[in-house]
Parts: sequence; structure tokens; C-alpha cells
Amino acid sequence: MTLPNQRWQIFSPQPYLAEFIATSTGLSPMLAQVLINRGMDTVELAQRFLEPDSELLPDPKDEFQDLIPSLDRIEKAIRSQESIAICGDYDVDGMTSTALLIRTFRALGAQADYAIPSRMTEGYGINDRIVRELNSKGVTLLITVDNGIAAYDAIALAESLGTSVIVTDHHDIPIELPPATAILNPKYKVNPSSPYATIAGVGVAYVLALELADRFGKRAELADPLLELFTLGTIADLASLTGINRRLVQKGLRLLAQSKLLGVTALINESGIVKEKQTGLKPEAIGFGLGPRINAVGRIGDPRTVIDLLTAEEMGQAIVLAQECEATNRERQIKCAEIEQEAIAYITAKIQSKELDLKQEKVLVVVDREVKKFLADRAKPKGTKKNTKTESLSAEAGWHHGVIGIVASRLVERYGAPVFIGSVEDEALEFGEDSELNQEENHSKTRFSVRGIPEFHVFKSLEFIKSIRDKGGGHKAAGGFSISTANLDLLRQALREFADREAVTAEHIQPLIEVDVLADLGHISITLLQEIDRLQPCGIGNSDPVFYSRDVRVLAQQRRGKDKTKHLALELDKGNGEKIKAIAWRWGEYCPIPDRVDLAYKLRANQWQDTTSVELEVIGIRTASQDTSQDNDYAVNSTRMEFARKDWQPILDYKPAPNLEVVPKWQTLAEASKPLARPILLYGYDRPAHLFQGDVDCDRPRRRYTSLVLWSLPPSATHLRWLIALAKPEAIYVGSQIPQIPTSESILERAALVVGSDSLRDAYCRLNLLDLAQQWWVAPCTIVSALRQLGYPCPDFPSTYPLDRELQHLQNWYTCSIEKLSNICQN
Repeated sequence: MTLPNQRWQIFSPQPYLAEFIATSTGLSPMLAQVLINRGMDTVELAQRFLEPDSELLPDPKDEFQDLIPSLDRIEKAIRSQESIAICGDYDVDGMTSTALLIRTFRALGAQADYAIPSRMTEGYGINDRIVRELNSKGVTLLITVDNGIAAYDAIALAESLGTSVIVTDHHDIPIELPPATAILNPKYKVNPSSPYATIAGVGVAYVLALELADRFGKRAELADPLLELFTLGTIADLASLTGINRRLVQKGLRLLAQSKLLGVTALINESGIVKEKQTGLKPEAIGFGLGPRINAVGRIGDPRTVIDLLTAEEMGQAIVLAQECEATNRERQIKCAEIEQEAIAYITAKIQSKELDLKQEKVLVVVDREVKKFLADRAKPKGTKKNTKTESLSAEAGWHHGVIGIVASRLVERYGAPVFIGSVEDEALEFGEDSELNQEENHSKTRFSVRGIPEFHVFKSLEFIKSIRDKGGGHKAAGGFSISTANLDLLRQALREFADREAVTAEHIQPLIEVDVLADLGHISITLLQEIDRLQPCGIGNSDPVFYSRDVRVLAQQRRGKDKTKHLALELDKGNGEKIKAIAWRWGEYCPIPDRVDLAYKLRANQWQDTTSVELEVIGIRTASQDTSQDNDYAVNSTRMEFARKDWQPILDYKPAPNLEVVPKWQTLAEASKPLARPILLYGYDRPAHLFQGDVDCDRPRRRYTSLVLWSLPPSATHLRWLIALAKPEAIYVGSQIPQIPTSESILERAALVVGSDSLRDAYCRLNLLDLAQQWWVAPCTIVSALRQLGYPCPDFPSTYPLDRELQHLQNWYTCSIEKLSNICQN
């Protein structure tokens, strides 16, 4: 019997804090622990999360500096009947953003058209062809959605031709901004802590459209349909469901369930999620029901189909377009299945023959031409001469680059390694020994889709290989680029070097399962499932709770699916005389599994006629645990936590500040010459990692650095000296960010919980004072002062001031001058 090769990362339980938050919010302690894992580790944060409407939102005109100029220019164009065009994109974010603005402009009586680049021949974003074509049609105002922030040349061309450009985008800000009339981007002159900071391209379009409707007195008429499109685009584009996204998506899901948009209604009916619609839509219904059908069109079809669908005003047209989306999605599914099957066969054969060792290679690079040639050679009868002159691989036989990103994600889930999957683009490639294959390689390009793992930063890897690749881009988890096919060997070598530099180890090359909390399977119930609804909408940034149970008895198991082999269905003993069903998607190959296992799972509703029951969606299986020490002396059920409390006096683990061998140069970040010398260590409260590109590490020193950027100061002089001692920078650049200073009441509350929390101390009752102070962004003496106020003497630590005075010292520290900081580090 074989089990999936996985690594489980289980959050440290905090039973006292969970009990405290549960009592204040009405949640069970088990779900309170989930909130703690998500960063809601105070009652105030938990309540704001559970009741997002209770928080006052800032006016977007105060958050986006270019919003008012954008509104002024668009209003002028509409009232003057100028010709307006929207430049969208072929992904779900770009298509829903385009449809949202088209609907808005039509409602306001504007003359508006749209253009979308070709995925196959042009790639992402606005380009010169689109600019010239729209200009020739008399367009005087062009608005980009979900693109444009990096399109300097195309936008410069448009402005030179007399076409004003308003860029609405959400991607990272480049060093050189495009010369646009206005720029709306949550990463451009918007506070990183703003509730608008996490919106996608459709979110920017939504903000613009709603404010524009307000100017024309149409807000009430447009608010609901715009919110539906915002919700659809935000979920389907996998945007973070935090900040304003969480608040708006909650409302938008209720609207989508009773949608008045004909295209959305037709797509819901076509996708088969009508039952979910009746019981209340959740993000997974959008993400797995509507999203793939929209995305499929952008990947292998004509994006105009989706935009026409989402702006349809006649049900007959909407039904026809929804059926087109359904047919395109089925075609996409077939293509993905074929590519995945070929890729797995290739990888499996390479591993079995020991030609590929993922633990050593650390990065999985898979290219369609290499895979197809390998599989074709294997399929020949023994003794047949390979690479005959007549064999060729046409462009049509290669992998469609519109869907290889989906397969890359599946390969990451399967193998736990970063995946670079490529499709060669050229007319014809011959494998014959007399062919000019090498010459063809010199001219062909390979387009890659990339998916990473937590330890492998995709955007940084693309920067690392910049000298050997062509255009490309991405973020931490995903990206894409093109490269000369002749450079594939160089690519593999460079990626190995990057993985080594980033300290990616063999242990990291396993699928990661993040587990929230241990649960007694006997306490899993429909009540707990219903309680999880309070955490909805769940998705990126707020994932579904993942529970795990130890030593679960498997009563029955079988393969399921259309071919009766794809999925693994289980019947489990709950340990209380009851049974519960479970499903493990795409895991049929592991059947049979042992009779006793540990399971990691999510909860799902199973509806049959008028009855709703709870079942498990299994995402992790491992050998049954015999050692229960990892469970930290407590188990969790749906109503209370049971734990073994030990009376104790805290022993403070504290490392004094080291002496510094070399004192670096100091300068304010605002006055520093740009760009800063690499490598850079970026540190600080709310540090904006997306603003610093290239050879940059964050937070903890891992090597020697030329530049240390302190976005904010560390919480104490001791932290600062340790940071400098480990990073050994030549220069330090000090920013102006100041962490939020807590109240004395909140510090006392936290300290009291620490005293009772097994998870924040080790078996010897020691507290790591520097680590705890860093987590809270307060000085060690602040924590000690609070402990002493609670009655814990902490005799081995120097004397402290009363807590209120310590907090005032903390405020003064965070505004310390460079001269004083330099003196502190010299003494």
C-alpha cells in the first residue's frame, strides 16, 4: 500500500486564547482556533472579521489619488460624446472588468467599445496594434482594465496620438510608470493597510464605475449588477477574500443567488449549480462552477463570448452564449486531461529510470516537445530505429499554452515541487536524424507557465533568469515567460542555482498540507458545518478550515468517478457508533489505503432529496499516529477544549544585544539614491515586499547584505543590534512607518493569555522574550512590565517602568532620529 507523499504543517494550538475569543464571539473554541491561525488573535480583530459591515470604510476618493482626475476626464468624455474604449485582457479578471465598465458606460449613455489582445499571437496587455487601431476609429479616451501599469511604450504611443489613457490595474508597480493621464492601482499611492489594498482588477473597475454612476445619479440603478460582476471576477480570479473583498463578496454572493443579470442566470443553469443557488452560493460554487467556464473561453476561445454574455439583455442570446462557454470548458477539460496524462507518464518514467530525482533537482521543468518525443520513442517496438526521417511534431500536436497553467497547478499538488511547464511554438519540428532540429531550436520559442511552492518565490526566480529569458512576469506563487528553446538547458541549470540560493531543501519537495486543528471525529456534525458559515466567504486569504483526526478506522473504500477509478470514496468509523462518508478527489490510485490512518479534511454538505448531512473532503492521508505528544495535551471538540494546565512561573529566555564589529552608514530611505544596492534585506512593520524587486529577502537575515531597509524600526534596540549583527549591511536605510502602539489593556490581556498558553512556551516554562516582542511589535521590557503587573516577578530581568510609561517609551523609540540610532549601535 502506498500513501501520498505529503508534509503536514499543523498550526500550534492556543487553547486559552481560543477559549477567550470563543466566549466573546459565540464561536466554538475549535473555530476560534481557526481565526487565531488566520491572524485574528484578539477579540477586536475576530469581531471585525465576523462582522465586516461594522467597520467604516474610507472614501475611495481619499484612498486613490487619481480617482477624482479619472472621474473628471471620463465625465467630460461622456457629456461631450467622445468615443471611449476599454482595453481588457483574456483572463477572468480582465473579462469581468471589461463587462463591468461596458455595462456602466451603456447605462450612462456613453459611446463605448472594447478591445482585447490575442492570447495566441500578442500576449498580455495593451499593445501598439490596439492603440493604433482604436485611434484610427476616433477613440479619444482609452481605459485599461487589469493591465497597463507596465505598458509604458503602448501608452506613450496613445498619448502621442492624442488619446488620453486611464490605467486601472492591480499588478505590481514597475520602476518606470507609464505616461498615462491617470493611474488607479491599489499598489500605487495607496496605504498597504487600506481595505482596498487586496482588490483585483475588477475591484478597481468596480470602484471607478460606482463613483462614476454616482456623478450621473445612477448609483442605485447600477449598484447591484456591478456588485454581481465584482463578486464573480474577484472569486474566479482567486483574489484574496480579505479587506473590502470579504465585505463586498458576502453581499455579492446573495445577489448572485438571485441574479438579475441574464448572462449570469444562464451560466448558473448551464453549469449545474442550481441546487447550490437554492441553498445559498458559496465561493466554491463560483470557483468550481462559473469560474472555469468563463476562464476556459479566455484560455482557448474568444473572450468576446464572455463579455457579450455578461452584458446580454436578451435571454435567448444569453442561453446560446452560456452553451458556448460550456462547450469550450469541456474542450478545455479534455486538453488538460491529455496534457496531464502525458506529463505524469513522462515524469513517472523518468523517476523510475532514475533519470529524474526531484529531491535533488528541486524544480520540475516539463516541455511538450521533450515529453512527446520521449513517449513516442517508448511506444515503438523494440528494435525499431528511433528518430526516423519521416517523424515530425507539428505545432498543432503541441500543448495549448492557454491551459498549461492549470496542469502546472495539478503537478504541484501531486509532486510538491515548483513546476515550469512549457509549450514550444514553431511551425514544424522534425525528429529525423537528417533534420535541422538544432537550427529550428535556435529560432523557436517556448512559452512557460509557472507555479511555485511556499519556499520558492516565482517572481524572484523569473528575475534571477532574466538574462536568458524573454518577456515575462508574475508574483510569488505564479508567473509566465517565454524563452528561446535553445536555452532550455541553461534554464534548468539556473533554476537549480536559484533553488539552492533560496535554501529549498529536499524536505520542501513534498505537497504541503496546512492543518488548522485536531478534532475528534465523533464531534464532527452538521452543527459545526453550519457554524463554519460564519467564517464565509472562504477562499484565498481565508481558506476553508482544515481539521485532522488521528487513528481513524476505515470501514470501507472504493474507487469512484466516470471510469470508476479516479476518486477514492471512504466510509469511516466516528468512534461513537456512527459512520461518516468521505471523498478524496483524484486519489483513486491510492486505493486501497490502510485500515487505520490519520486524515486531514474539510467539511462539506451532502444533500440528498430533503436531507443534508456532513461529509469529509479528504486532502491529507498519513500513517496512523502512535505518538500523541504533538497534540500539545489537548483535543478539540465543537463545544469546548480539554487540556492539561500546569501552574508555572515564566522563565524568560532573553539574549542580550551583541557588540557590533562594523557600524554601517545610516540614511533615510526617502533621501537615498535609487536603486539601492543589492542584495537587500527588507524588514519592518507592514513592509511592502512588492515594491522591492530583484535580489531581495524579507524579515530574517539569511546571508550578508549590502543594504538593510528598515521600513519601520524593530521593536527595541536589542532587536536592532541583532538584526545588524546577522545581516552585516554596508548601509541602512530608515523608513517612516510606525507600528500601531497597543493599549495597556490589550498588552495585559495578551500577557495573561500567554501565561496560560502551552503553545507559547516550551516544556521548561520558558518564554522566548525576543520572539514574543517581535510578534507584538513591543519592546521586551514592555512585556516584562505587563507580567509584573499581573503578579509575575520575573526576577532575572532588569527593572522596568510602569506599563503606561513603557508604552510611551515605545512610541518615542519608533520615532527615534538617525543620529540617535547610530549612537546606540556604536555603544
